[in-house]
Amino acid sequence: MNKFDDREKSFEKKFAHDEELKFKVSARRNKYIGEWVSKELGYNSDQEKEYIQSVIKADFEEAGDEDVFRKIKKDLENKSISEEEIRKKMNELNEKAKSDFS
Repeated sequence: MNKFDDREKSFEKKFAHDEELKFKVSARRNKYIGEWVSKELGYNSDQEKEYIQSVIKADFEEAGDEDVFRKIKKDLENKSISEEEIRKKMNELNEKAKSDFS
């Protein structure tokens, strides 16, 4: 029975580690997205910091990335950036964030 308990604890630790890593990657990606959109909108450094926080907060509205996507799309509606370009940039920055933790 002890081997099963050890195995269960091991799986629980791995799950907790994986979830923590997902959270960190998502938060880092949101930071990168906030930086990118801030540059597109011509924000200064104070505005950029505030905007990054708003992107991070937007990610807590619902599970997944659609809440962040909707925010960015709305914020960039006066720019000529397509939904496809936004999604591509989000994927690119997600990969960059993943590599930060590799």
